[in-house]
Amino acid sequence: MSIQELIPHLEKTTGQSLGKGRLSMLSGGDINTAYQLQTNSFSWFVKVNRPSLAYMFEAEATGLQELAESKTIRVPHVINHGQTDHYSYLVLEHIDLGRLGSESAHLFGEQLANLHRQKRPFFGWHIDNTIGSTIQHNDRHDDWAEFWKEKRLLQQLRFAADNGYGGKLQSKGEKLADKIGAFFTSYQPHPSLLHGDLWGGNAAADREGQPVIYDPACYYGDREADIAMTELFGGFGSAFYAAYRDNYPLDSGYETRKILYNLYHIINHLNLFGSAYLHQAESMIERLLAET
Repeated sequence: MSIQELIPHLEKTTGQSLGKGRLSMLSGGDINTAYQLQTNSFSWFVKVNRPSLAYMFEAEATGLQELAESKTIRVPHVINHGQTDHYSYLVLEHIDLGRLGSESAHLFGEQLANLHRQKRPFFGWHIDNTIGSTIQHNDRHDDWAEFWKEKRLLQQLRFAADNGYGGKLQSKGEKLADKIGAFFTSYQPHPSLLHGDLWGGNAAADREGQPVIYDPACYYGDREADIAMTELFGGFGSAFYAAYRDNYPLDSGYETRKILYNLYHIINHLNLFGSAYLHQAESMIERLLAET
């Protein structure tokens, strides 16, 4: 099926007249293929993948809607999601995006602090979603350390074992899991609404300089997990971190716990993209074990 044949399907499911709209492929993205659907009067952003991953786009749409309901940070408006015989898809408003300048980054820090003040009485979420294309289990839990142990660290280690990564990663990883409570002896986080996948590629600014976030993997958890990931692949600059800390100061133990939180993403990258991440994962585990 040609991707252009998706247009009449979208016209039918959205009730919008797409006229002579055409899908043009966009660069970027390791998991999905992205297109811009341009018509005479509006523009949409369309992500597609194989039909079996329709649940992934449904969860992403739900996450975007929950973030939007917080009224804290701009997110793309969800137009539609679904599947055909050949594709699953997610349709969003198309936003012209640019980099976060100093003023935008400062505003983003303030807004993220407000997002993290959105609370629930439990950790997890009402549905599972994905981190990249990896299933992320969000069963509700009252104990954050146990949630992170079972639903994040051990789950990624199980995926890694299935992918053939055994040895030190598994033995040391399981040892770390048994000691995870040591990182929370004097720190008890509250369940905050998290973006869940907040690296530099998932945040930008619109034409007016307003921050925009997208590609979420939402759940309710320790806000430090979001902040930690912002540091994993480059960070958002000093203006962002200063504004966040001024509005919502971090606990002194964050500098150690951020390694624990980012370990989850590094093992996920190992599972998604291969052995280039193995040494980094093992080194992070060794460093964390030395802290217990």
